[in-house]
Amino acid sequence: MATDQKNSVSALATQICNQINSVFSQSTISETLPSALSFLLEEISATSFRQGRVFVHGVGREGLMLKAFCMRLAHLGLSAHCVGDMTTPPISSSDLLIASAGPGGFPTVDAICGIAKSNGACVVVVTAQPENGSAVKYADKIAFLPAQTMAKEEESVSLLPMGSVYEGAMFVLFEMVVFKLTGILGQTPEAIRSRHTNLE
Repeated sequence: MATDQKNSVSALATQICNQINSVFSQSTISETLPSALSFLLEEISATSFRQGRVFVHGVGREGLMLKAFCMRLAHLGLSAHCVGDMTTPPISSSDLLIASAGPGGFPTVDAICGIAKSNGACVVVVTAQPENGSAVKYADKIAFLPAQTMAKEEESVSLLPMGSVYEGAMFVLFEMVVFKLTGILGQTPEAIRSRHTNLE
């Protein structure tokens, strides 16, 4: 009985992981836009080398994925900030804003991108709707993540409801960025761990 339950849980986990993995194996990524991974690595590295700061913004579960990413960027030694935190500094021309708008745009995300753009910052928009989203007009670069969001009707019953495929893909994408950045920025595991908070 316990073995059957374990196999069932493992099978369910595999199905969910496969659904997220399918986002990164779609041929549309290379055919329409350069990969989101390449854009994020390029812009974050450039921001680091010019000693700029990285700001992140998203709403709902997209925002939570970006907050987790921001934490790891800080562990990598970058000056990283979540828009809306009390200690977030003003954005300037040497800085980078990474914003997520899975369905293409949200009024609050559009407004934040507009402010960043008007202050000369570089804006990267992560989205599943790169061609007609309202946030795209503010983007210097578009990180295309072709995953299911709430903006698209689900064609079949999915293990991951609403925008969970997109949000799960965000987590995986950001972990790939962190892995690659570790090498680009010359960070060691010890240095990364030393920046983790000890006030928990």
